[in-house]
Amino acid sequence: MTATARLGYLDREKLPVARRMGVTFLAVALLHIMVVGLLVFSLLRDVNPLAIGLVITAYLAGVKHSYDWDHIAAIDNSSRKFAAQGRGPVSVGFAFSMGHSSVVMLAGILVVSGASIMSSVLDENSAANMALALFGASVSALFLLAIGLFNGSAFLKANVLYRRVRAGGTVDDAELAPTGLVARLMDKPLSKVKRPRDIYVLGFLFGLGFDTASTIAFLLLTASAALAGISPLALLALPLAFTAAMTLCDTANGMAMMKMYRSAVINPARRIGFNMVVTGLSATSALFISLLTLTTILHDAFGLTDPFTTWLSNVDLGHAGLVLVGLFLLFWAVAAWGWRRNARSL
Repeated sequence: MTATARLGYLDREKLPVARRMGVTFLAVALLHIMVVGLLVFSLLRDVNPLAIGLVITAYLAGVKHSYDWDHIAAIDNSSRKFAAQGRGPVSVGFAFSMGHSSVVMLAGILVVSGASIMSSVLDENSAANMALALFGASVSALFLLAIGLFNGSAFLKANVLYRRVRAGGTVDDAELAPTGLVARLMDKPLSKVKRPRDIYVLGFLFGLGFDTASTIAFLLLTASAALAGISPLALLALPLAFTAAMTLCDTANGMAMMKMYRSAVINPARRIGFNMVVTGLSATSALFISLLTLTTILHDAFGLTDPFTTWLSNVDLGHAGLVLVGLFLLFWAVAAWGWRRNARSL
């Protein structure tokens, strides 16, 4: 990265958070406009009401995919890392989703163009499918393990500081940074993730596995639509609709987590308990997904049939992700209510 590019990025970070949020959501809005434009243009040339239903189905599949627990864990834990550095990582969710969506867009275009390689990739028993699944799952598992351990050390540090505050002590902002053996060990593996946009690469690698039912269903939907004679423009709108929906939800999630963590970091003496709970929840989710993914890899690679690994390999990440989002919102709502009540009593 050149010195000029680095200075340009630092200058962007100095811009008001509200402005950077607006630009990010504008990019999300442009994706939606492109979907509508492709669909309208295709309908003007070839009226086929089925295309509308397929685009809506692809959009809903993107929404569901964004709430898979690995998405939530990767975005939330990365947001915590940047927020703990005193930064406003508004684009973490957007960058991760765009990286993930790049794989989906490429796969969708290959399906639309009739590329024969996609039939092999979609076949669960093919060597290509197994290789991509193993690579994508390994990357996601190792990243979540590293950042989960890193944030886990931050949770333990926050627990010590919380006890100090309860005893009447004070806490400096710098003390919230994770320290100790685990933090030092994890610092090097995570040193490559310096900016929110670096998450794009992680999102892309996560997506290589085609590891969720919604992605497979979407690609099969695109292939079926092509066979049904839907116009090429409407077919291209399908992966774009999937991308637009996933990007919207992931971006909103990333910004919500940024606000949540920044509110915990800005005034640690007053909100140290909230910081500890949310950081612990994020770290636990990352470590659980890492364990789940590694167990699934071993289960599939060695053909294990024991009840424990079989149960873990069949866990629905989408449902688990919604539960995790609900827990975060619950903690945030309770904390916000408590802060406002305390402010009124002063």
